[in-house]
Amino acid sequence: MHDPNHNPIALPDEAATTAFAARLAHALLPGLVVYLRGDLGAGKTTLVRALLHALGYEGRVKSPTYTLLERYEAGRLHLRHFDLYRFRDVEEWEGSGFRDEFDGHNICLVEWPEQASGLLPPADISITFGILQDGREIVLHAYTPAGQKCLDALPA
Repeated sequence: MHDPNHNPIALPDEAATTAFAARLAHALLPGLVVYLRGDLGAGKTTLVRALLHALGYEGRVKSPTYTLLERYEAGRLHLRHFDLYRFRDVEEWEGSGFRDEFDGHNICLVEWPEQASGLLPPADISITFGILQDGREIVLHAYTPAGQKCLDALPA
C-alpha cells in the first residue's frame, strides 16, 4: 500500500495542522479505522479537533483521555474518537460496547491503539506524529484499499 517514507508532511504550527485536517476531512470515508500514533503532546487530539471543525462540527471537542471514547456527528459522518492511553482492562472493552462502534459506518479515530492490541480491528490508515524542533511532522500509511482510496483523495 502507500509508502510512508515518501510522504512526511510538515506541520510547523497549529494553522498547518488545521489546514491538513481540512484536506483530510474532504477525503474521509464512512467506516474508516484510523490509528493515531505519537508521543504525548504530539498533536493527535489537536488534529481530531481540527478535523471535526473542518467537517462542520460546532460543539466542544473534548479529549477522551478519561472517558476513553467521545462520539460526534458531523454532517453525514459519524466519528468516534478513542483515547486508549489509560485503557488497561480487556473486560472493560467487552463490557463497554466499544467493539460495536467499529460497525463499518463510524469513522473511528484511535489514539494509543497499542493499548488495545488484539482487540481493535486493523487500521485502514495510520497517522504517525513526530515532534520536531520547529513543530510537528506526520507520516501517513494506508493498509487497506479503503485507506488507500482516502489517501489518494487528499486534495493537494
